[in-house]
Amino acid sequence: MSETLDRPTGAAANSARAKAEKWLSDFEAALAANDAAKAASMFAATSFWRDLIAFTWNIKTVENPDGVEAMLSAVLAGVKPRNFRLSEEPGEDGGIVTAFFTFETGVARGEGVVRLKDGKAWTFLTAMTELKGFEEPMSERRPMGAEHGQELNRKSWLEKREAEAKSLGYETQPQVVIIGGGQGGIALGARLRQLGVPTIIVEKNERPGDSWRRRYKSLCLHDPVWYDHLPYLSFPANWPVFSPKDKIGDWLEMYTRVMELNYWSKTTARSARYDADKGEWEVVVDRDGEAVTLRPKELVFATGMSAKPNVPDFPGKDRFKGDQHHSSQHPGPDAYKGRKAVVIGSNNSAHDIAAALYEAGADVTMVQRSTTHIVRSEPLMEHGLGDLYSERALKAGIDTHKADMIFASIPYRILHEFQIPVYEKIREVDKAFYEALEKAGFQLDWGADGSGLFMKYLRRGSGYYIDVGASQLIIDGKIKLKAGQVEEITETGVKLADGTELPADLIVYATGYGSMNGWVADLVGQEAADKVGKVWGLGSETPKDPGPWEGEQRNMWKPTQIEHLWFHGGNLHQSRHYSLYLALQLKARMEGIPTPVFGLQETHHLGR
Repeated sequence: MSETLDRPTGAAANSARAKAEKWLSDFEAALAANDAAKAASMFAATSFWRDLIAFTWNIKTVENPDGVEAMLSAVLAGVKPRNFRLSEEPGEDGGIVTAFFTFETGVARGEGVVRLKDGKAWTFLTAMTELKGFEEPMSERRPMGAEHGQELNRKSWLEKREAEAKSLGYETQPQVVIIGGGQGGIALGARLRQLGVPTIIVEKNERPGDSWRRRYKSLCLHDPVWYDHLPYLSFPANWPVFSPKDKIGDWLEMYTRVMELNYWSKTTARSARYDADKGEWEVVVDRDGEAVTLRPKELVFATGMSAKPNVPDFPGKDRFKGDQHHSSQHPGPDAYKGRKAVVIGSNNSAHDIAAALYEAGADVTMVQRSTTHIVRSEPLMEHGLGDLYSERALKAGIDTHKADMIFASIPYRILHEFQIPVYEKIREVDKAFYEALEKAGFQLDWGADGSGLFMKYLRRGSGYYIDVGASQLIIDGKIKLKAGQVEEITETGVKLADGTELPADLIVYATGYGSMNGWVADLVGQEAADKVGKVWGLGSETPKDPGPWEGEQRNMWKPTQIEHLWFHGGNLHQSRHYSLYLALQLKARMEGIPTPVFGLQETHHLGR
C-alpha cells in the first residue's frame, strides 16, 4: 500500500509537466479523432488502464495496447471524452512521471492518474466523479435549509422528514433497497441520499451500529483512523487511532441520523424476486412484526464480508455439554473466568477472542488448522499504510481522497509487486518477533508470493491477523497453541486428528465467513446465486482464490450477470471509496442515462 509522490521543483517540475501535458494532449486528440488504435499506441507494451465507470460503466481493467484498443473501439463513440487537464503539478521519480488530471465525458466529469514510462502510459486510472446535471448539493450548491419569507401552512424540516419516512415504502416506493445496514449499507445510503435517489436500508438489528456493538467486547478496528473515514463526514481530529467497537457503533448511529438516511431497523428481508414485466423487484420484509412488500428498481446486497458465518459440521457437535458458538455470536469473555476455552481458528477473530478470554481469567487453547499471516500493528502502520494514511501523509499533502486515488491507480495485476517490499521490510524489522512465534509453534506464512496481508484480503478475505497483543500471549504460553485438524467434538471437549484431546467448557468456532452470495441463495434462490457466481477475489489462482484472472474484485460495486442486482461492502476504506461509483451507476439508471456496460464479468464459479 506504500507509494509516495515526491514534489518536484525547478527544471524537474517543468520537465514532468511538459511530458504529462504532451501525453494528455496527444491522447485527447486521438480520442477526438475516434482513433482507438492511435490512442492504444500511446500505452506501453506492458500497461494497464483501470476504469471506474467513466468509460465502461463498469469497474474494469484492460491490459496492454491490445486491451486498450478493444475497449476504446467498443465505447469511444458513446463516451465522447475531452478536456483532459492536469489538476496539480506532476512529479517524476526514477524515470516515471506521475500526473493527476481531470476530464469530461458526454454525461459526466471525472478524474484520474497516469504514470508515464519513456513517454508512454504504464498505468492509467479514469474515475467518474459526478453526472452532469445531477451534481451533489454541496459547497455553492448546498441547500438553504431555513426558507426565508412567508408561506401558508409551511412545513418544517422535521415535518418533511417525518412525512418522507412515513410514506417511503408504503405510499411511495424506493428506487433502491439496500439489504444490510452496517458500514457498507450506510456509506452507500449516504451517497444515494446526496444524489436524490430514494433508498431504504434494511437492517435486522435494533439500532444502526449494532453489528459492532453486539460483538465480543474486545473487538476494535485494526485499521487506523486515517484509513477509515466515511463519505462526507470524517472522524474528528481527536478520534482514537483504533476505534473500539462501541464507539464506532455510536458513530454509525449518529452518521445515519445526520445524513438523513431512511433506515429500517428491526427489519429482516424474507424473500426477493425480480418481476421482469414490471421492471422491479418484489422484496418481502418483516418490519418489527409487520410484513411489508417493497418494490424497488434496484436491489443491493450490503451484507458484508463478515456476515454469513462458516460453522463447521464437526462430528459429535450435538453431544458437547458445554457452550459452543461461532465467533460472530461470541458474547464476550466475562462468563468464562476459571473455565477451559478452545478457540478453533487462528485469524483476527480467533486472536482477539482468545486474548480477551485470557484477560478475563479463562484457560485458553487456540487450535491452528492452517498457516496464518501475522503482522504487528505498529510496523503495518509505519511501512504499509504510513505513506498514504497517516498524519505524516496529511502533512505531505496526501488527504484521504488523494490516498484513495493513488491506491486505486495501482492495478491489481501488479499490486503484489508494490506489497512484497513492504512485507520484506516488516519481516526484517520484526525478525525477533517472528522467530519467537515460530519457536512457540505458530505456523506462519506471508501469502502465496510474499505479498502479505492486503493481497490475502483482496484474494480470499481471510488468513491473517493484525497483531494488537495476542501474539505475545502465544509467545509467552499464556494462550496455549495446538496445531492440527479437528477429528470430532466430544462431550467434554475437542479431539484432534493426532489423538490429542482438549478439554473445554467453551468452544468458539472462529472459522470465518462465506461469500455474500449465500444471502442471494437464501433470499432470491440458488439459481440466482449460481448465475451471479462467486463474490470477492481476483482470480489469482492462489489458495481460496481460483482463476481465471478477473482483474477486479468479482461482482463488487459493478453490474452482475443479474441485471439490477448489486453487491457492496468491504472494509471502511472500500465502502467509502467504491460507494461513489456504485451510487453513480444507480443514479444514472434512475435518470434514464444510457449505461452500456463494457466487459461484463463472466461467471466461472457457482455461488456456493
